Amino acid sequence: MRHQIAIVWRGDPASRAAATPENNRYHEIFSELLKLGITAEPAVYCEEVQDEFRAQLMTTEGALVWVNPLEGDRTRENLDALLRDVAATGRLISAHPDVILRMGVKEVLHRTKHLGWGTDTHLYRSAKEFRDSFPKQLHTAGPRVIKQNRGNAGQGVWKVEWLERTASTASVITVLEARRGSMPETLPLENFISRCEAYFGWGGCIIDQPFQSRLPDGMIRCYMGVDKVVGFGHQKIKALIPPPPEGPDALAAQPGPRNMHGPDASQFQALRTKMEAEWTPRMMEVLGLERDSLPIIWDADFLYGPRNTMGEDTYVLCEINVSSVFAVPDEAPSAIARLTLQRLRNK
Repeated sequence: MRHQIAIVWRGDPASRAAATPENNRYHEIFSELLKLGITAEPAVYCEEVQDEFRAQLMTTEGALVWVNPLEGDRTRENLDALLRDVAATGRLISAHPDVILRMGVKEVLHRTKHLGWGTDTHLYRSAKEFRDSFPKQLHTAGPRVIKQNRGNAGQGVWKVEWLERTASTASVITVLEARRGSMPETLPLENFISRCEAYFGWGGCIIDQPFQSRLPDGMIRCYMGVDKVVGFGHQKIKALIPPPPEGPDALAAQPGPRNMHGPDASQFQALRTKMEAEWTPRMMEVLGLERDSLPIIWDADFLYGPRNTMGEDTYVLCEINVSSVFAVPDEAPSAIARLTLQRLRNK
């Protein structure tokens, strides 16, 4: 039996009309699916042709979806409602919007902070709670990282620290957003708190974590195919690190390339064992997720935490990405195809 699914990403009516399985960055996934007897068709999403998009999905057995939470002034709100309706007909949707709301938002950092990947994480569910509690936390715990619940590309992720801890400047802070190209700002704490109030509308909460001093050592992205590691990416990141002055050192402000590795890369085997044998099963238990509901492809971003008493690395989870996981290691497209076939057969 030949299966048929859609591969979804965001675009506009023109890019939707021009899309083919070969002319997009997911072409290797199209190819691997075809090898297993799955015909995949491009389904570019844009709100202007939402009815046409819905009708297209209803001609398939489901969809693999790559759409960011935020793109300019657009969110996934309309798309998620549509995907829930399509999933209710029995079609495969990965990742399902309800699963994204459990594991693909920053709130998961608070819900799972007792796992081995956690840290001193606080959650604020209202602007009043944030206004009342965050200043005290900043006073006592050093530099903090504030994160809106839903976002991507560093939007709404801020390093916050006191400019000077004296009586005359106790309310003055320095902030730096993780978005590429951001510059440090100095402003009253009250102004920053007011700026963050908008995050309670779209995301519903704010997460507060300690700044990790080993951030310059880079970030490890652990790519998961359902509940097994399918690869790693390691990148020297510059987000939340103040850029150097303009001039010959300007290139130092740019992030390094993400070096991809297969699942058997020796330097990441301790992390792989933790993810497969301990952290992912425990996360599923905490969030109430079954294996068959996990996204076909997702990733967990880790920063290096303090070394333990044996001098070994520890890892701190900084986010889980579910909505739009790409680029992926060379080994991932075939794993995505294999796991998609399993899901279609199960249905």
